[in-house]
Amino acid sequence: MKILSLRHLRGPNVHLSRPAVVARLRLDDLTGRETSDIAGFPERLLRSLPGLAEHHCAAGAPGGFVSRMRGGTYFGHVTEHVMIELSQRIGRDVSFGRTVSAGEPGVYDLIVECPRDESPESTLPGQLLEAAVELVAKVAAGASIGAAELQDRLTALSELAEREATGPSTTSIITAARRRGIPVERYGDLSLLRLGWGTRRRLAWAAMTDRTGGVGIDIAADKQVTRRLLNDAGIPVAPGGAARRPEEAVLLLEELGGPVVVKPRCGRQGEHVALNLHTAEEVEAAYAAAGGDVVVERQLPGRDYRVLVVAGEVVAAAERIAAHVVGDGESTVAELVARTNADPRRGPGHSRVLTRITLDELADAVLARQGCTADTVPTAGTTVWLRDNANLSSGGTGRDVTDRVHPDVARMCLRVAGLVGLDIAGIDLRLPDIAAPVPPTGDPDEIAAGVIEVNAVPGLRMHLAPVHGRSRDVGDAIVRAMFPGGSDGRIPVAAITGTNGKTSVARMAAYLLAGTGLRIGLTTTDGVSLDGRTVYRGDATGPRSAQMVLGDPGVQAAVLETARGGTLRRGLGYDWSDVGVITNITADHLGQDGLESIEDIAHVKALVAERVRDGGTLVLNADDPWVRSLAERPRVRADRKRIVWIGADPHQPVLEHHLARGGSAYLLQDGWLVQATGARRTPLLRVAEVPGTFGGAAPYAAVNALAAIATARAMGASADVVTERLLDFEPRVHNPGRGTVLRLGDVTLFVDYAHNPAALAAVLRTLERLYGRDRCVAAVTLPGDRRDDLLAASAQVIADGVTRAVLYDDEDLRGRAAGEVATLVEREMRGRRPNLRAVRADGYRAAVDEAMRLAAPGDVVLVLYEKLAAMLEHLEERGAVPVEAPPVRGLRPVSLAGLGRPGVLDPAGG
Repeated sequence: MKILSLRHLRGPNVHLSRPAVVARLRLDDLTGRETSDIAGFPERLLRSLPGLAEHHCAAGAPGGFVSRMRGGTYFGHVTEHVMIELSQRIGRDVSFGRTVSAGEPGVYDLIVECPRDESPESTLPGQLLEAAVELVAKVAAGASIGAAELQDRLTALSELAEREATGPSTTSIITAARRRGIPVERYGDLSLLRLGWGTRRRLAWAAMTDRTGGVGIDIAADKQVTRRLLNDAGIPVAPGGAARRPEEAVLLLEELGGPVVVKPRCGRQGEHVALNLHTAEEVEAAYAAAGGDVVVERQLPGRDYRVLVVAGEVVAAAERIAAHVVGDGESTVAELVARTNADPRRGPGHSRVLTRITLDELADAVLARQGCTADTVPTAGTTVWLRDNANLSSGGTGRDVTDRVHPDVARMCLRVAGLVGLDIAGIDLRLPDIAAPVPPTGDPDEIAAGVIEVNAVPGLRMHLAPVHGRSRDVGDAIVRAMFPGGSDGRIPVAAITGTNGKTSVARMAAYLLAGTGLRIGLTTTDGVSLDGRTVYRGDATGPRSAQMVLGDPGVQAAVLETARGGTLRRGLGYDWSDVGVITNITADHLGQDGLESIEDIAHVKALVAERVRDGGTLVLNADDPWVRSLAERPRVRADRKRIVWIGADPHQPVLEHHLARGGSAYLLQDGWLVQATGARRTPLLRVAEVPGTFGGAAPYAAVNALAAIATARAMGASADVVTERLLDFEPRVHNPGRGTVLRLGDVTLFVDYAHNPAALAAVLRTLERLYGRDRCVAAVTLPGDRRDDLLAASAQVIADGVTRAVLYDDEDLRGRAAGEVATLVEREMRGRRPNLRAVRADGYRAAVDEAMRLAAPGDVVLVLYEKLAAMLEHLEERGAVPVEAPPVRGLRPVSLAGLGRPGVLDPAGG
């Protein structure tokens, strides 16, 4: 077997609502063979992975997959289940998988879910798949997999998973945010989180937020500055000072008297902190180990405590207990440590709620003071200490004491956080008892309790999973501080999809919304714009572009064009939208990404409808039968959403039925754009006045306007605002490349991106209405990644609407040979219209020049392009200038007469 490709779907996708990977697998020698064809295959595989016996598969109960193997199933399906089982064996919690044919014999697509916060750049899914492929291939070949060999592979995969996974602190914040419906995005394999969208976006890195002051961080990082700042404010701190030379450290020992603590002035996580130092030699050694520049403090008696302050509130407190083991009278210290480290809560570093204990030189020194070594067998019940400091990072444990914190201690901790300037602070205390008042400051020689450290990025593990006592949801406390008042951190979001018109609708909706004073983020096939300014050029209809907009702190509302390609290849860039718009669904992109029918396309487009939140608005085109069908899909859950229909036919049955039940719609009626609610009809604007309709010659543009109006209204814009903004909308400026009209000499140029049969037919009908029959020349390029029958259908539509055509290739041939598309198009056009005059050109420049030679005065040249900027630059160089389209031939004036049918005309209504 061979893995041909693997891609990550980072958000909700057509397979499931969670991230997934899609792997293409070629079975090679196993093509056409089933598990029942290989004697003993299920049994050998189960011996290696007995957990497969619990897999349900289609049976819906444990043992279902084993039954499938014994009855006969393909090896792509087996590989999917093995990958899931390997994932579970390393603690990667996934269960969903699906295997489907990729359309050719022996080639399958495996869809397997991923943990929600696993980085899209993670190599772990690929490595798990490789391990699954190797294991299945070996078993199919009759080989057995040794337990040691399998365990070695699993250990390596487990270590990678642990390195990439979020730690307990970060996980607690993610969990708390999602519980409140706040969207969370993790950056790669870091602990950096983006919570919320746009202007409500916040950042958190472990227990530090974007409101954590840089000055406060720097103060907390410098232990000498911290202790002086607190001491000057009357906060009890351990007497001591800074030392930059070993002689200074020894002098401080002499002044303070032992025992003392030596710690790096800017250290972290208890590294190189030495306690219980009594002699000059010990201090000098600790100074050297810390790398110089240290703080020497008198070691205060009492217990170690950590108090967590979040936004002016004490939210948790724990007693920290240094790493230790308790003797059983039979085991050595080393054996007791190994047994302690076997606790599944312990792991390397900060990956789990507890850290593994290390027997090293520091542990040896602590053991030596107790008169024992790693080989000593302590008596039953004897506590053997392995560290002086109580940091969790060195193997310590925690005991929750939140409910015992004395009000005096709490007040002092709040003062400390405020003095240092931290919104989140972990304050380390040395006290006889946290339940008693703090002794007031006075004579330094009499200080027996106080603050020993302030942490700007405190670990949360001891509060989340204390070894003793109640767990505290400190992640929720941090999220509450970041999003007060129950905010979900979201901004209004509209997602727009369909075969044609989605770019125009997205641009127009964003323009209308901007009239409300909101700063709008917009993604389209041409790029990303923020508050009307383009910040990125290129196709921006996928999840990365959506995240670019949603992650910008200046955006107050987002309009996201959402195309088929990005949805299929990477998933959605958001979890839920407030408004979902489906413009239409027609034959395009068939033969790509596994799409073989319009029904397949509808399945992809339906995802936008499915991910409209409950109570959100779904805008659907009543004129399109495939769009109408989406409302009936169970996963769309239309009964939980507000459906708003749009359409050019006010008598469409689904629309009439909807209005009869008191629903809302936007439609074309008697030459007007009309807002309809139940029996009431409110005129908004004459169709002839809608920019881009060319006086009514382009009804498709009027329907696009309806979709944009419905979107803007659903997101809070008033009818007056959308009407005024719509009149100000300039297609040439605000929707370039979609019906852009230019003049070159005595010939009109109509620049458009139409590239499928439906779009081409709509544009050519418009040109006939504007310029009459047989007055159109076309400079034609069509994308090479379309199926031959779709290119043929487009060619036939063009032949029906033009008498002369110039054919040229896109610069990006998209897998075709040079001239292949032009040859196919020319053949189909001539077959449809034998007397058609068709010529070839090399590139878009030559195509425009040749089309101008074919055009007579008064003709119109339809210019189809691959890249708009390059085409417009060439036309400008040739001297083309923007103009208005001519009046529509034969259009009659319209009036308000009959507009109220079948309801009541209400020109002032909303």
